[in-house]
Formats: sequence, C-alpha cells, structure tokens
Amino acid sequence: MSAPVFMTDGACKNMAKKKIVIGILGGIGSGKSTVARCFESLGCAVIEADALAHDVLLEQDTKEDIVRLFGEQVLDAEGQVDRTSLAAVVFEDSTALERLNALLHPKVLALMDDLIGVYQRAAAVKAIVLDVPLLAEVGRLECCDVLVFVDTDDKNRLQRLKKSGRFDENELKKREKFQISLDKKRQIAHYTICNNSDLSDVAGQVAQLFSILTGGRSLM
Repeated sequence: MSAPVFMTDGACKNMAKKKIVIGILGGIGSGKSTVARCFESLGCAVIEADALAHDVLLEQDTKEDIVRLFGEQVLDAEGQVDRTSLAAVVFEDSTALERLNALLHPKVLALMDDLIGVYQRAAAVKAIVLDVPLLAEVGRLECCDVLVFVDTDDKNRLQRLKKSGRFDENELKKREKFQISLDKKRQIAHYTICNNSDLSDVAGQVAQLFSILTGGRSLM
C-alpha cells in the first residue's frame, strides 16, 4: 500500500475546538470524490458541491436567470437546465463562465455553509469533508482546517474521464485553464493522497491520515 505524503506546515491549530473540516483539492478526474467517500466510510459527513449545484439548477428563479443569460438552448426537452449544453456554452467564453459563476456560486456556498453548521452540531459526525472542485477558486479555503491534495498522474486522470464518458483530453484542457494550477494546489495542501493504484490502496491512505487527524497526535 502506498503511504500518504504528509505535510504539516500551516495546519490549523484549533482542531480540538470543533470538528475538523477537510477540504479536498485535485485536478479533474483525480478521484477527489473517491477520497471523500473513503472519509465518509470512516464516519465523516461529505458535502458535495456538484449535488448542491444540481439542486440550485432546479430552482425556478435560477433557471429563469440562466435562460436570460444564455438562452433556451441550454434547456433540455423537459425544460430543465441541461448541464452539458450549459458547459458547452460557458467553457468557450470566459465572460459567460464568470456570469454563470456569479449566479451559482453564492447560492451553492450558502448551502455549503448551512450544512457545515448542521454537521458541526451532529453528534454522529466525526469530521466534515468538502468535495468542492473549485474550493480554492471560490476563495473558501479558510473554511478548512486541513487541505488534502489528490495526486493522480495525467494519464490516469484522462483514462478515468474517458471511461466514465465525461469528456476527452481537449475538454479537460479547456476546463482546467479556468482553474488554479495543480502545482499551486499541491503546494497549499497540508497532505497528499496518491491515487494511481486501486481503491483499497487509496482507502488505506485515507484511513492512516484520518487516524492521525483524529487520534490526538500533534500536527505542528
């Protein structure tokens, strides 16, 4: 089993005062959600930005704003926002993407903040994990006590994306140009989980890291 890479510089000092909030960083297709689910299996609550965004897109006022900004071409046959069509529009135009982010991000982040509060009060929850793809880009790193970078080779990321049918190499590059570089995310993370093997390997690394985070061992 691969050993997780531990970096302690900058780790939060107030972990004993409240439940740890763990932010997951990494590239598209790196397996951030896989790592989050491994934490969930250990008793953590996971907050998924994609699920929150899906709920926001179902809101009537959000749908009306999106149609106003991008036209009815982004709706599906049932009149709901089609995320694939919407992505095709905004990832070709940085201004369009900024407008979409300005519309969605405040709503998604408000829901995220509410859930953090709920889980902080939930006795059964051992820690809170933020599976938020643009956590650094939206300026919410301060919500986290610990940042974990999921390090995955570009070849493996692309293979996984192709296997899932999400998109190809060109689409990957197109989307990542709007994100903070992987080198920067790796640099600001406190810990690294290597995800170039199988699920059992990743789960073992997560369990080892979680034991350190919750076992009373000093991180400083």
